[in-house]
Amino acid sequence: MATPSSVSLQRELPLFPLAEVVLFPNGMLPLHIFEKRYRQMVSSLLAGDRCFGVVRFDPDNKESALIGCATEIGKVIHLPDGRMNIMTKGLRRFRVLKHVVETPYIVGLVEWYEDDKPDRDLGGLREDAVRLLKEVVRLSSKLTDKTIELPANLPEEADELSFWIAGNFYGDSLEQQSLLELQETSVRLEREVECLLQTCKEMAARTAIKEALG
Repeated sequence: MATPSSVSLQRELPLFPLAEVVLFPNGMLPLHIFEKRYRQMVSSLLAGDRCFGVVRFDPDNKESALIGCATEIGKVIHLPDGRMNIMTKGLRRFRVLKHVVETPYIVGLVEWYEDDKPDRDLGGLREDAVRLLKEVVRLSSKLTDKTIELPANLPEEADELSFWIAGNFYGDSLEQQSLLELQETSVRLEREVECLLQTCKEMAARTAIKEALG
């Protein structure tokens, strides 16, 4: 099966706009495919390399982002009326250069979009991010009276961890899109550390109030 790493710098890729959804490399995205044009798209992809591109669609200005993430179709559940439930996994970011096909679904000419090579060691920054993630989880457990745990296999590489963190910033797709478009791992992680630190402060205050009230 062909994957983005085995093709040239540019390629044509079917595009799937999703309102307020941002996918990151290695992120899992379940999709319910019900529109006829996208059922057609998925059926065609299943006979090929199974790859398409997810781009954030802004429902206010009716525009799709130019930076998205390629994803590969994994498990497929076919429903009796032609609809499908599919599980996809984010692979690699891309920039849309132009649309080469508009109907029945959009096909774009894209180029792969990578982070610049870091000019310094990011090990300390990664450790800061992991420490704050653990603190967020600890405070979340206290606030909800539920056992919450981080995955045991957090990414070791700084860029992969930065994508994992960004993918878990639920409810703020604009910030997620901004993080997706950054090409410096250090800048992405620094912004995430700032956000996690602020989250910890807010959660600590809420925890103190909860404990004071008994």
